[in-house]
Amino acid sequence: MHDHSLIRTFASKMYGKRISHRRLWFVGQLVLTVVLLLDACPLVAQKSKERTVRQELSQAHVYLRSRNKNYNQAEQLMTKLLGDSANQQNKEIYHVLLESVKGQYDQANERMYLKQKQDTAAFFGLAKRMFTIAFTLDSLDMRPDKKGRIAPSYRQKDAAMLSTYRPNLFNGGTFLIRKEKWQDAYGFMETYLDCARQPLFEAYNLGNTDARLPEAAYWATYCGYKMQDAERTLRHASLALNDTSHTDFTLQFMAEAYRWQKADSLYVSTLERGYKHNPLFPYFFPRLIDTYNNEKHYEKALALADDAIEACDTCQLFLFAKSSILLRLGQWEESVRYSRMVMAQNDSLPEPYFNAGTAYINMADKLDPSADKKTYTDYYQRARTYMEYYRLLMPQEETKWGPALYRVYLYLNLGKQFDEIDQILRKPRN
Repeated sequence: MHDHSLIRTFASKMYGKRISHRRLWFVGQLVLTVVLLLDACPLVAQKSKERTVRQELSQAHVYLRSRNKNYNQAEQLMTKLLGDSANQQNKEIYHVLLESVKGQYDQANERMYLKQKQDTAAFFGLAKRMFTIAFTLDSLDMRPDKKGRIAPSYRQKDAAMLSTYRPNLFNGGTFLIRKEKWQDAYGFMETYLDCARQPLFEAYNLGNTDARLPEAAYWATYCGYKMQDAERTLRHASLALNDTSHTDFTLQFMAEAYRWQKADSLYVSTLERGYKHNPLFPYFFPRLIDTYNNEKHYEKALALADDAIEACDTCQLFLFAKSSILLRLGQWEESVRYSRMVMAQNDSLPEPYFNAGTAYINMADKLDPSADKKTYTDYYQRARTYMEYYRLLMPQEETKWGPALYRVYLYLNLGKQFDEIDQILRKPRN
């Protein structure tokens, strides 16, 4: 039935207020025809789109089977189809797209084998695109049918094919690392790692059978670090720690990532973990000792220095660190002793001389010159020797040796030297 009041209103506008039943019937038929045509338009458009998809798929198959193997043209057709969101659930389009890219990859591989001209980065890029397409296809392929059944039709064949190409994801990543293309390299390593969790490779149990996963995780972590991207640096770091040949570096990258994130407790705990793993690795000890000193945890710093010296009693860094901590703790004679140990090994390092000179000034300041003038003078003479040598090694550090030598020359009554230092200290600073 039709709404005659609506038709009557429409007809009255066409023919005036007075309208016959015949004209009314005619208008009703006209409106009905228009409504049916409007209802049919989406269906016609949908069928037109489906026809276009079938035609493009058919043409793509022609390209793939042709003698010249026009893989590029087939890919272009499928890419164009996928530009329409209505086609993005069509498994066959992705299947043909995968075949198209695989064909290009095989052609590039043959050119490389024959030592013909081939862009290496483009070759590896084709490998990565195959995996990206296959992951999408598999996710569509494993959707349940109307009865809730899951029966992927492409998975077994695609997984078998791609498993032979998968090493080139790793190789492509290392190639790009050598080119310092960190972001691209990261993408390759992450795709390589992603295979282990993709249902496509479920039958291969890659998490337990692929011994290169930790190394790939390390290189992904390394790329994240080089990009100074904390999130990417940390994303695969736990797996990267299983690459025992790079554990020290992985912990260093993790610590830096936590520092970028201002996650202080994680930064310190990672430094501690790294130091415990390898006390001699150059990154962890100096930063950990600085952290303890900055937080005024001098006893922890001293314990760390003692532990480090036990690991290497000739390491100049550890000996100097203990000298500096003892200086802060007021154990000046011991500080001088450890400074001298460093000097005995390397007399060109400036800071041990500054420590020793400062320690003797502090020792002199604690004495009563009237009670023990000889010792008092001796301390300042020793301070002078060390501090003048520090000045010789570090002439630009006026703010460090200037005030120290000012005091030394004042107490030793060295007028000429005192006047020189006084002039230096009065000089305007930039």
